[in-house]
Amino acid sequence: MSEIYTPPPVPWAAARNSRNPQMDASGRLQHLLTLEGVSRETLHHILDTAESFMSLTDQDVKKVPLLRGKSVFNIFFENSTRTRTTFEIAAKRLSADVVNLNIEASSTSKGETLLDTMDNLAAMHADMFVVRHSESGAPYLMAQHLNRIGRKDIHIINAGDGQHAHPTQGLLDMLTIRHYKKDFTQLRVAIVGDILHSRVARSDIHALTTLGVPEVRVIAPQTLLPHGLAELGVHVYHDMKKGLKDVDVVIMLRLQKERMHGALLPSESEYFAHYGLTREKLAYAKPDAIVMHPGPINRGVEIASEVADGAQAVILPQVSFGIAARMAVMAILAGGTGA
Repeated sequence: MSEIYTPPPVPWAAARNSRNPQMDASGRLQHLLTLEGVSRETLHHILDTAESFMSLTDQDVKKVPLLRGKSVFNIFFENSTRTRTTFEIAAKRLSADVVNLNIEASSTSKGETLLDTMDNLAAMHADMFVVRHSESGAPYLMAQHLNRIGRKDIHIINAGDGQHAHPTQGLLDMLTIRHYKKDFTQLRVAIVGDILHSRVARSDIHALTTLGVPEVRVIAPQTLLPHGLAELGVHVYHDMKKGLKDVDVVIMLRLQKERMHGALLPSESEYFAHYGLTREKLAYAKPDAIVMHPGPINRGVEIASEVADGAQAVILPQVSFGIAARMAVMAILAGGTGA
């Protein structure tokens, strides 16, 4: 992909002095590409809309017709059963027609470019593309192309691009935190693990700071920390006991081994000894702290089973909240909520 968007030179620093490419001329969300630059008011509106859909996560509740007659194409160039499934459920509960594109059998595997594939799908009257790609910036490229060809009626949702962003995961994480903790402005939140390679960490940090969390901490070995964290106002720790002291929320991340180059860690067992979340380490957090994880979980690597299955874990509820969060994004982009 020769035209892939390239993030800023310091990829973790906040972008400045540029119009947010996911907004239209009036400042409304046209696409959801990142949580960076999204206002606090917009984030709260998405979360409020998601909460209104929470009852629809019950199988006995009828679908709503907000996306009736719309076509949603899930285009996943990376495997993710959980994310694709929740997007599919979300779209169907909004009454949309859903097409899951089989990338292994698609024309891109025969040499067709991403943009040619998108043009052909747009000709099939697509209304929304949900895109997951290993290259940072692929959804940006698609959004820019749609603007060039005048297709402002088609919306892009980034379902994860490289190491750049995972905005709907960030939104469902915020929905989870708000459900259990209510007020963002009174919290200490710790994000633990492979910060360097994590698009989830980046999206969570942007959302947490925008929503007014006064103290966001990251805990990781030096080899798994990116440059530019100080510009985002986060506090960096290398020791789990100090980093978890009196926190309200613990967000664990898996090791992104598929994105690592070179020997960044001595071994998984040593990593678990220092940075794996055990009952003993969790005891340094507040007694009512919640434990989150975007999945998939690697037990015995970043989290112990006794914690993952324990009373403070809200990992499975996160999945349910993910359906509501993705419904909210689709409904708002399609103009179905008056936003």
